[in-house]
Amino acid sequence: MLQRTEETDAALVDRLQRAAFNYFPKHSNPETGLVADTSVAGVPCSIAAVGFALSSYTVAVERGWMTRPEAIALTTTTLCFFANGHQGRERHAIGYKGFFYHFLHMDTGHRAWNSELSTIDTTLLVAGVLTAAAYFDADDAAETEIRRLATLIYERIDWQWALNKGETICMGWKPSSGFLRWRWQGYDEAVLLYTLALASPTHPIPQSSYDAFTASYSWMLFGDQAYLYASPLFIHLFSHAWIDFRGIRDRPMAARDWDYFRNTQVCIEVQRDYAARNPGHFVGYSKDIWGLSASDGPPPSRSRHGDRRPNILGYAARGVPLGPDDGTLAPWAALASLPYDREAAISGTRALLETYPRIVYEDRFPGGFNPTVATSQPEGWVDDRCVGIDQGLLVMSIENARSDFIWSLMRKSDVIRTGLERAGFTGGWLEESAESAERRIA
Repeated sequence: MLQRTEETDAALVDRLQRAAFNYFPKHSNPETGLVADTSVAGVPCSIAAVGFALSSYTVAVERGWMTRPEAIALTTTTLCFFANGHQGRERHAIGYKGFFYHFLHMDTGHRAWNSELSTIDTTLLVAGVLTAAAYFDADDAAETEIRRLATLIYERIDWQWALNKGETICMGWKPSSGFLRWRWQGYDEAVLLYTLALASPTHPIPQSSYDAFTASYSWMLFGDQAYLYASPLFIHLFSHAWIDFRGIRDRPMAARDWDYFRNTQVCIEVQRDYAARNPGHFVGYSKDIWGLSASDGPPPSRSRHGDRRPNILGYAARGVPLGPDDGTLAPWAALASLPYDREAAISGTRALLETYPRIVYEDRFPGGFNPTVATSQPEGWVDDRCVGIDQGLLVMSIENARSDFIWSLMRKSDVIRTGLERAGFTGGWLEESAESAERRIA
């Protein structure tokens, strides 16, 4: 076994972060900035992947993987596409009411797969747009144009329309059938969505919408500790990739003397404890090999080790402790947890790579794997795709663990600060002025 040292851990993390970033230049359209949903040839763009890409370009400049002029050019191309693309009900539109369709054709940019106008994927895209606006802050014409385009894209979004006369924001809309019946309520990745919607200078939602969102939170116990429950791991990581939740609390958290950052730390412990107990008796689970999240899974026709044949779910939002669980793990999960539990992240990543050495392709993690499925390799079933949002989450999470980089950018964002304050967050860095926070970061 490779001897663990700070240097070798750092080298491993460097290698995996750079490989995750390399997804974007390999699987994007340089003429539009659109990023493919996955590494499979012919798939459409995921607008959420574009948001992670835009944030990752700022990391790439800091790491020396791109020059600042290269990142400016690519960011401007991307923002021009979304700022100038047609908004409307027509088939060739890229969005409506300032929101964008979940999937767009990589060549034309038109709506793909009869996909919905997605409020959360628009949020993840715009979070990347705002990251670019915060990073490219020079007074020259090129960086001023990035900020102008970012403002146009953000301020055009009609968050009030997305309420559809209700208290909470709808998950999506289709031109043929109208709003989807599901809304963003209960703890999930939509904390970021409500932050952006509350801060809008043009179409803001009322604070009562955020109160309605948090009113349906569910709490569970882990030992003696009450924590905010959400089953899949990604929910505890997505909003946190952009927002530094350390030391800031909204009213539901303040009432319990708790915060979202510590909640994520506990949910990582819950994941590891579940994998160590392995109530489903799946192959490979341990306190160091874990990670149940939203991911693709093996087809149900595959044979399995042993006599048990639990349902195989295909794509599903797997999670703990209440499931669902079919033996499929997200191999990126441990490393994405680096800002919250360094030991769990490093030990989990090393255990995964040492136990399943064929799990990575070009040093990138696939979307999922299931070692309980019988194949000629110990990895069992392995997804044949890398997923864009997984790769971007790794780039950002690793950089936040190293230097607070994305968090520091977004702490300076008037949009993030305003949205959090209107949601009722107080404490920590929100008590500082933006100027003093910037000085402290420098």
